[in-house]
Amino acid sequence: MIVFPNCKINLGLHILRKREDGFHDLETVFYPTPLQDAVEVIQHPQPTTDVEFSSSGLIVEGNLSDNICVKAYHLLKKDFSQLPPIKMHLHKTIPMGAGLGGGSADGAFTLLLLNKKFSLGLDEEALIRYALQLGSDCPFFIRNTPCYATGRGEKMQSIGLDLSAYKFVLVNPGIHVNTGWAFSQIKSGADRRSLKEIISLPVEQWKEKLKNDFEEAVFAQHPQIKECKKTLYKGGAVYASMTGSGSTVFGMFLKDRALQLNFPKDYFVKIL
Repeated sequence: MIVFPNCKINLGLHILRKREDGFHDLETVFYPTPLQDAVEVIQHPQPTTDVEFSSSGLIVEGNLSDNICVKAYHLLKKDFSQLPPIKMHLHKTIPMGAGLGGGSADGAFTLLLLNKKFSLGLDEEALIRYALQLGSDCPFFIRNTPCYATGRGEKMQSIGLDLSAYKFVLVNPGIHVNTGWAFSQIKSGADRRSLKEIISLPVEQWKEKLKNDFEEAVFAQHPQIKECKKTLYKGGAVYASMTGSGSTVFGMFLKDRALQLNFPKDYFVKIL
């Protein structure tokens, strides 16, 4: 069985406060975006280990035990001993550490795949609870529809947001932004208009009102990322923003608009 984990963008991101457990309360709007990885799982015919993992595409760094797809398997295996040994292959297309949630999507989609393939009987709420153990962004990908999210990102309310009139341009300059550092730069947020209200405004008004709290510090540290946003607006974007803690920036363009965007050749640029 094969699944195709997609990425997400954040339409606005407010960091509200640091919690006693070390995490942060936030509010954001998650919007699924059709740039996809692929995860395939088959039952292992001659197992020597629980998970035989392989990958292709973008290079996946780190130890096998730290891979989120493998973690998803072992998380379920603890409660479902009947889960058999498997062969798992990940084809990686979504840039990593880029604010697009690609790793979170891979982990969440692995949970969905294993639940369906091996008939574990988990409903959406149970899958969300497992996903939260993998990472704060993971629960969104279980639902995978436009959501207003609070808490760590796990408290989700579906919203009727249709952006089908727009095409998206994703730009990543190949800069890794350390998420811990980015959070450390955030000052306590003052009371502001809720993102749920802002997102209901016409898209043409988002430029002045829909903000990502990470942008100020990240742009100061990495002017190249700020320049990406400027270039998107110069090219006619109706709205542009950094997603997550960076370093990907996205622009929204009316579908019938011809694009004339000039980015360095080594940048990752994708039109969706």
